[in-house]
Amino acid sequence: MELADLLRERLDVQDQDAWENERTPTPVRCFAVRLHSMGLSLREVEAVLDWLGVDRCHQAIWYWKETLAETQSDPPTAAPSRVAVDEKQIEVDGEKKWLYAAIDTGSKLLLEVDVFSRRGTDPAAAFLHRLTEKHDVADTEFLVDAGGYLTALSRHDLSGHLDYHDRNHIEKWFQTVTMRIDRFHSFWRGSQSSAKRWLRRFRHYYNRHRPNQALDGSTPAEEVLN
Repeated sequence: MELADLLRERLDVQDQDAWENERTPTPVRCFAVRLHSMGLSLREVEAVLDWLGVDRCHQAIWYWKETLAETQSDPPTAAPSRVAVDEKQIEVDGEKKWLYAAIDTGSKLLLEVDVFSRRGTDPAAAFLHRLTEKHDVADTEFLVDAGGYLTALSRHDLSGHLDYHDRNHIEKWFQTVTMRIDRFHSFWRGSQSSAKRWLRRFRHYYNRHRPNQALDGSTPAEEVLN
């Protein structure tokens, strides 16, 4: 397969201005950043590009991902009927952190993702506040576990209940992201902000480029926008 054919599939780029004054073609840079978002290290991405005939160092790939991280759009605004919210303990440079995520159980759209230094009512309330700023969740039913969520929901006049069975969509997402970041501790040495940037890129990939079996191969963003 020709390199151009390999890179053409599903590599539409919405933020061309982010790549001004770059000598490497935009589809190649987008492809490299996506490989890194899918779990490959910078040196592994460098090796893949070399195999494809693109001679760029891992430092250049790092620059591409940092540039694109600041330009990628948020998920499309949604008005979900049911949202599953949960958190998972992760490590950043050996320190315990908490990864929060919210997913629309209907469209499978990953609505929000963030990293906090601790778990509990206050982080949950801060996370839910970000959801209210980006999405129409006034009539949304939130499916949560104990973790301080019921109090956090009441702070924002949101409705929800404890649910330990119908939140499998968020559990599946955590399984997916765990497979991608099984070397999380070595990817972000002492930088919680860089972990957040990676997660934003992964959210972009998950919502807009990763076919979802539950949606017959469509992406969550396509499900919402169509």
